[in-house]
Amino acid sequence: MAENRKGLHLNRDRQTTLVAVIVVVQAIAAVFFVGDAIGDVAESGITPHIVLEALIAFALLTGTFLGAWHIRELLAEAQRREQALAVAQGALAQHITARFGDWGLTAAESDVALFALKGCDAAEIARLRGAAQGTVRAQLSQVYAKAGVTSQAGLVSLFLEDLL
Repeated sequence: MAENRKGLHLNRDRQTTLVAVIVVVQAIAAVFFVGDAIGDVAESGITPHIVLEALIAFALLTGTFLGAWHIRELLAEAQRREQALAVAQGALAQHITARFGDWGLTAAESDVALFALKGCDAAEIARLRGAAQGTVRAQLSQVYAKAGVTSQAGLVSLFLEDLL
């Protein structure tokens, strides 16, 4: 999960850098065209062509500033959402720990139950924990009994119900 989040950060950082480069290029182009329009006015006076050029340069400059402002707002919103998600993930972890405590699960049963919540079957849990499948099945039976359910789906549904 943390590895995936790191990849998302890198991807977002690259996208942010690309957008920043584009905004800088747009700003340079806008400044160039505004300067060119001012130079043309000083050289030739105001003509319909120069007025049109100046309007286009102004529109480019305005679009650049508004685009940069909007991108900044979008990045700030993305950061707020990421922080809210981190809080929610932490809250879910605390909720799971509290439920396991309420049920009186042992440390081993808590580990097994967490793997079950993540969708692992008994064989996979046994492999991950370095335990015998029979031991894991017995621990899962204890977890289900203490939680008042009869299956892995029932265990998962308890937490989904809490979230909803």
